Amino acid sequence: MKILGIESSCDETAASVVEDGRKLLSNVVNSQIDIHAHYGGVIPEIAARSHIEVINPVINKALSDADLTWDDIDGIAVTYAPGLVGSLLVGTLAARTLAITKNKPLYPVHHVEGHVYANFITEQAEYLNLTLPSKQPEFPMLALIVSGGHSQLVLFKGHGDYDLLGQTQDDAVGEAYDKVAKILGYPYPGGPAVDKAALDGDPYKYPLPKAKLQNPYDFSFSGVKTAVLRAVQREIGEDYTFPSHKLPARLDETQRVDFAASFQRVSNETLVDAAERAFKAYAPKSVVIAGGVAASRALRKMLSERLPLTIEYAPMSLCTDNAAMIATLGYYYAQVKEPADPYALEVIPSISMTKTAWNKSEE
Repeated sequence: MKILGIESSCDETAASVVEDGRKLLSNVVNSQIDIHAHYGGVIPEIAARSHIEVINPVINKALSDADLTWDDIDGIAVTYAPGLVGSLLVGTLAARTLAITKNKPLYPVHHVEGHVYANFITEQAEYLNLTLPSKQPEFPMLALIVSGGHSQLVLFKGHGDYDLLGQTQDDAVGEAYDKVAKILGYPYPGGPAVDKAALDGDPYKYPLPKAKLQNPYDFSFSGVKTAVLRAVQREIGEDYTFPSHKLPARLDETQRVDFAASFQRVSNETLVDAAERAFKAYAPKSVVIAGGVAASRALRKMLSERLPLTIEYAPMSLCTDNAAMIATLGYYYAQVKEPADPYALEVIPSISMTKTAWNKSEE
């Protein structure tokens, strides 16, 4: 079964074809990072307009790269939630129109849940050259989902059958990375910039706090983000009234990389501490990380060192937003659910993955 995936929830326009929920046949991503970097973050209206410009060429290239025609496609999977409403509308309208005109079943899937399914891609077309996991994860599976908008710890008992163990109570970890990057004078997106800078820094130079929450699987990153701000102000001899946008000019390179490394260590420890507690409590057969922050080599290294099992990671290109993960999840969705009505499908900018219709624990 060949599924065409379409993803446009934020600032990447993506399309991909995946066969039988495991074999990647094509993966096309048109990124808007260069556009939004000028503004220091994603501008929703600009993102939506950019999606409109490239959505059709991206879909056509995904089919061409896979050497397929519409006759070969068995279904369409599209991100309908969560995300920027304008961006979601472009992808879903394209998917709805194609489902009608090409007479294909339509499967709306949740973007955050989709990130987890990047780990289920274990095969690829010959022309692709990705380092993929050797086998699919086994259930029960513990998933650490970390991105710019979400930080969650989820226990999967099967496809579509999962429990949310914990989540961030304020900022997502990726959001905290972006804000700390701005404090230190690194460009948007902050995650890759801080990750790279941390390689040259001392992760123990600056003591930073870790939040203690009632639920041992919940996260909080607003405190450490603010702690970085106050520590930087102290480091340059200023008080809390000193404007944050003037801080980068007062830091030297050693200070910047040390702050980056210290923040990254505490953030990773916050995530891995919770994952380790969940692993001991639930004894999953496999552990995966998903989302843009899952591309962090430091996070991967720490998780592998702390957990007593072999963890195989999805390639970096499948951790950030892409449509391969959407197509993969769409395949498993298609095994248990009827297609959506393409005339009635609506986008949902904000909804927990535990509220999606196919979650068996909600039935």
